[in-house]
Amino acid sequence: MRALNIVTLILVIVGGLNWGLVGLFDFDLVTAIVGNGAAETATSSPIARVVYVLVALSAIYQIGMLVRLTSARSDVVYR
Repeated sequence: MRALNIVTLILVIVGGLNWGLVGLFDFDLVTAIVGNGAAETATSSPIARVVYVLVALSAIYQIGMLVRLTSARSDVVYR
């Protein structure tokens, strides 16, 4: 479970950094690395699409982890 948490967190970070690059410089790093170059659209590379799906699934997993973390902390009685 810990390994899955680390992998999904890394993928979410990569996704966030990629969105930052897209927003600031109109540069898609994922497509540049696993596609046919940055000029290509994200949906034209099957490998890039897989990476984007993995990032999305990782974000969903991390949302679940956040819910569990916050619910566990709410069970603690503060004095």
